[in-house]
Amino acid sequence: MFARLLIANRGEIACRVIRSARRLGIRTVAVYSDADADARHVRLADEARWIGPARARDSYLSAERLLEAAAASGADAIHPGYGFLSENAEFAAACAARGIAFVGPPAAAIAAMGSKIAAKESMRRAGVPVLPGYQGADQSLERLHREARALGFPLIIKPSGGGGGKGMQIVREAAELDAALGAARRLASSAFADSALLIERYLPAPRHVEVQVLCDAHGNARHLGTRDCSVQRRHQKLIEEAPAPDLPPALRERLHAAALTVARTVGYVNAGTVEFLVADGEFWFMEMNTRLQVEHGVTERIHGIDLVEWQLRIAAGEPLRFAEHELAARGHAIEARVCAEDPAREFVPSAGRLERLRWPAESERLRVDAGFDAGDEVSSHYDSLLGKLIAFGEDRRAAIATLREALERFRVVGVASNAGWLAAALATPDFADAAPTTRFVDAHPELAAAEPVADPDEIALAAAAIAAGIDAPVAALASPWEARDAFRVNLPPIRTEQLRTTTDSHSLELCREGAAWRVRGRFGERTLRFAPGSDAHTLDAWIGGVRRRVDWERLDDRLYLWRGAERVAIVIEDLRRGAARATAREGELVARLPGTVVAVPVAVGEAVAAGATLLVVEAMKMEHAIRAPYAGVVRAVHFAVGARVTEGAVLVDLDAAGADGIGGPSGAAGSSSVADSSSIADSSSVAGSPRTPEA
Repeated sequence: MFARLLIANRGEIACRVIRSARRLGIRTVAVYSDADADARHVRLADEARWIGPARARDSYLSAERLLEAAAASGADAIHPGYGFLSENAEFAAACAARGIAFVGPPAAAIAAMGSKIAAKESMRRAGVPVLPGYQGADQSLERLHREARALGFPLIIKPSGGGGGKGMQIVREAAELDAALGAARRLASSAFADSALLIERYLPAPRHVEVQVLCDAHGNARHLGTRDCSVQRRHQKLIEEAPAPDLPPALRERLHAAALTVARTVGYVNAGTVEFLVADGEFWFMEMNTRLQVEHGVTERIHGIDLVEWQLRIAAGEPLRFAEHELAARGHAIEARVCAEDPAREFVPSAGRLERLRWPAESERLRVDAGFDAGDEVSSHYDSLLGKLIAFGEDRRAAIATLREALERFRVVGVASNAGWLAAALATPDFADAAPTTRFVDAHPELAAAEPVADPDEIALAAAAIAAGIDAPVAALASPWEARDAFRVNLPPIRTEQLRTTTDSHSLELCREGAAWRVRGRFGERTLRFAPGSDAHTLDAWIGGVRRRVDWERLDDRLYLWRGAERVAIVIEDLRRGAARATAREGELVARLPGTVVAVPVAVGEAVAAGATLLVVEAMKMEHAIRAPYAGVVRAVHFAVGARVTEGAVLVDLDAAGADGIGGPSGAAGSSSVADSSSIADSSSVAGSPRTPEA
């Protein structure tokens, strides 16, 4: 076995590999960029080495820097994790050339599956079903246009060298073809240095089913059953489960056999995953991920096997010690990917400091694979995955119940998260009572329609907590004038608070009456009293004789309350701050996350319609279209293609008054378009496909 392992990755997967390596007695070496100097994986490893600036191409995607770090640390093996260089054949070959074990398949197997075009042709020859489409060498736009029209719509365009959903474009009608080919080619070139594209028939509502395989260097190949990963946004998985539910036994066996055929055809060694589309009792090969998958934990849980351990053992030359019949699954496991993203804004990623982060406690039925702790920084340079919750049950319904409960105990402040969306998705009949398809997210827009709004009890509770000083306790008062009890000489102790929800403002009057507070607002009157909860961020509140246990957190001018997995935000209004905001120039679109401009499709002086794309910014491994919030004329574009956008920078000036006969949005005069920390700009929406490391 290896003595020292360098982990050429970051975040959750680096932490996951460290856990298995430590159990095997292997010392671990983490690597980090400027953005990750204080990251969790750096703190957990036995040793950590700096490999470059925050930009991935100068650090985690630099094979030379990683190999230099391995040599300097004396590492005899490198685990690539997922994403970055995990499926880079040249990197695997370079490791072998320097006498360092690559914990993954041989370079030839990676190369064989690295091109979707070549892989699909190879699988077709091997007798594995493949969707009809075009995978030819002629990559001219004229040929791609001709083949697309011959195939018919809807169709899907994929980068040949890609994986994990990066760059995929769905085209439903001919008018969308030009823009989709351009976006797919641009993303293919930037993400994979390979502009080749393939075109396939698009199945509108298939299931995404995959098979885990494990192969050693002695000719042994095993499958570890199926996983269903159909719940996805922008081809990126959100919920995964094992085994895949509601598959006829004969179809399941055919999937297992096809996966082993794929692995043997390319001479595969180590852990890998073969992905299929399933519809109407048939299946088609999609791709093989020549690495560990994010969702490997659900397979581990039902089979009682550590896949990272076996990756290391196989890379060290050990044979598999179990036969296929010894790998029988038990129970059901479901995983939720908890990400820093805002479902109410089309799952736009969020970056920032994790002022508060609390994961649910692990148990026999719940595993937590965390990539971050409270106080860590979610960088805009990398993907948005915070960690994973993996629930187990004797059957699917029990696993769902455990996962929902875990999501309701997750807490985060400082970034947006998808925890509330995930909990709501698990509760829908389309998930709880059926096997979902890849259309699940699109079919349930109501799950992400809007942020939750505080109810009257929550508004009253927030106001009383602020008035009582519970939200910002003072250890010792230097003078009686610092007290916050609304004391007035010879008058009732009455004070006012101004709070704002996502839909309305509330002017509240509060009066202290012994141990209780009376709160009056437009909703009427509430009487409240408090008692400390189990920790400093929990309150037991009695409201009109009903006790509510409330988790809360204050961050600057925002007070957060939790309603199960949903986080409710209440703004503490400051009229002086509001006046300062009103001085911002009208029509400015302001960036709230750093990123890089990759396209500017408009020119100064151009009249644009509401919703028109003004800039395309790449941030957190995704492309975002900055769209006009209303019709107008472009007054100024402040960044060119390739420019780095800093947080708070004005991107575009859009003059509504300059458009002939066109007015701006109601009530917009004198205000700027400034987003919260979960989006690039308040008018941004996702365009193209994400470039996160794994699907």
